[in-house]
Amino acid sequence: MPRWPSNSLFLLFIFVFIPIDTALALQEVIYKDKRPIKKVFEVQKEAGKKEIKSGEEKEVTLIYDPTGKTDPFKSFIAKQEEIAEKEKRKPKTYLETLDLSQLELIAIIVGPKGNWAMVREAKGLGHVIKEGTAIGTKGGVVKKITDREVVVREEYRDFRGNIKHKDVSKKLPSLR
Repeated sequence: MPRWPSNSLFLLFIFVFIPIDTALALQEVIYKDKRPIKKVFEVQKEAGKKEIKSGEEKEVTLIYDPTGKTDPFKSFIAKQEEIAEKEKRKPKTYLETLDLSQLELIAIIVGPKGNWAMVREAKGLGHVIKEGTAIGTKGGVVKKITDREVVVREEYRDFRGNIKHKDVSKKLPSLR
C-alpha cells in the first residue's frame, strides 16, 4: 500500500473539513438591533443652501474666523528668515562681535558700588564688563554678576516667532 506524503494529508484536510466548518459558521448569523448614531459635534448646513422653517425660506451663510489660527499655506521658515534679516544690525562694541563660547571668565570683583567681571577672548585680550553690558553675537546682555558666576541673558525667537529668553551662565574656573 503506497504511503501518502504529509502534504497530501494536509491538502485533504483543507478541502474536506474547512468547507464544512465555514458552512456551519454561516448558518449561525446573529442579528443585532441598529444603534443610534452618536452626535460628536453639531453639523452645520453648507453655505448657500436654503433652510426651510415653518414655511419661510432663509439662506444660510457660514463665516470663517481665522483669528488665532495659523495659515496652513504660509511657510513659517520664510517668516523666520524675514524676521532674522530685519533684526540684523551692526554691533556697537567689540564684545558684540564675539560669541560667548569664545569668552572665558577670569575675574570677578564684588564691591559696594557694583559688581564687575573680566572676560578673556581667544587672542588673550581682557575686557571688563558690568551688569547691562551688551555681549555676544546673539544680542546678549549681562543680567547678573555674583561672586562665582556671570549670567548673560540672550533673546531669541522660537519657531512661531515669539520672543523667548535664554540665560547663559559663565562660571569662574575652580582653584586647585
